[in-house]
Amino acid sequence: MVIEGTVAPGFERVRDLYERNMTSLAERNTQLCVYIGEECVVDLWASAIDDTSFSGDSLVNVFSSGKSLEAITMAMLIDRGYLDYNARITNYWPEFGAGDNPPTTIADLMRHEAGLAAFDTTLEPTSMHPEALQANAVGEVIERQTQKFRPGMGNQREYHAITRGWIANEVFRRAEPAGRTIGQFLREEISEPLNVDVFIGLHDHEIPRINEIALLGFGFQFVQGLRPKRMGRKIELNLAQIIAKLWRLRGGMKNRTTAGAPIPIAGMKKLSVFDSPAVVKGEMPSAGAKCSARGLAKLAALMANGGGLAGQQIMGEAAHAALHAQPVQRNMMSMNTTFTQGGLATFRQPDADDTALDIGLNSGREGYYGWMGLGGSIFQWHPERKVGFAYVPTSLNVLDIVNERGKAYQAEVVNCLESIGLTEPF
Repeated sequence: MVIEGTVAPGFERVRDLYERNMTSLAERNTQLCVYIGEECVVDLWASAIDDTSFSGDSLVNVFSSGKSLEAITMAMLIDRGYLDYNARITNYWPEFGAGDNPPTTIADLMRHEAGLAAFDTTLEPTSMHPEALQANAVGEVIERQTQKFRPGMGNQREYHAITRGWIANEVFRRAEPAGRTIGQFLREEISEPLNVDVFIGLHDHEIPRINEIALLGFGFQFVQGLRPKRMGRKIELNLAQIIAKLWRLRGGMKNRTTAGAPIPIAGMKKLSVFDSPAVVKGEMPSAGAKCSARGLAKLAALMANGGGLAGQQIMGEAAHAALHAQPVQRNMMSMNTTFTQGGLATFRQPDADDTALDIGLNSGREGYYGWMGLGGSIFQWHPERKVGFAYVPTSLNVLDIVNERGKAYQAEVVNCLESIGLTEPF
């Protein structure tokens, strides 16, 4: 196997870790890209399966890492005065309240507190194509939904795994003066002018650039979990750690409103549907973005540097601050998650009261903002240290709930910064 790409002096240990993981873990194809300030200090990619079609420019479905893309585009409308986080969704979309739903703000939606973690309808992939979106194919489904919240005080946060992006897209295209969808806006205002490979909805000629995702079998993971690390275990966690995390997740499943709901999109019983032509041409901002680590890392660098990089600015100081402002901590999926009003997770120093899941979520990525994708991808930035970070794998380990393997690179980047004397925030 050949590790391709470059690392800047002082970041060789990141490459060493990357090579160890590519040879010792159950990886297929991965990309890793990191910026410090305006400099790309890590740009690596490799194939453990001798896939000659894979490169640093390949596009991979990054699942919930796309949530930070939708957060950024919403913040750009905030910047232009078309949206307000404190405004009710019905200010932009009166039909949203047609079902006598309680008042819900943009910030509520972005913090996963809109009471719409699942719909009562399975959507067809074609309904997510831009022309169908603009004909209100998804909007009319949302308009007839009744908001549902988990019973009990403080339980209004529930992970809107796919639905947050669909709802945000409907608000977005109504507030955006030209009526563009999030995917169209992202392409025209970010992807093309900045030359970054971050897309929500592909064109036909871009589909061949997709490198398909593959799910690690649960049986394989449990068998591997029985092996000690020193004997070549191919996954990060041992069986005891996996079982402990899954056991703790049980608490987050209680009283969930998604129980018994239909699957979100037709064909989703197989994850390969996310790479199907019908789906990749549509817009599923919260779960269907197609990106490269290079594209995500450059965009993360813009966010780490106040919304601009090398003279290219995508939002002003006030909007950037608003996107990162008013973090609220609440339980979600058995973890104490903290989301800003703009919909970014922020990660903190663990404390004595944290569970193992809380520690796994935060430890090693303190100070970062953003989120991560099912099975592995990470798209985050560290404003104080000016780090823009992206890791994109095609081998999905869904039992690695907080994406430990990618987090190891985040921690190593900070270690390298400290080793070269950058011990204080920029």
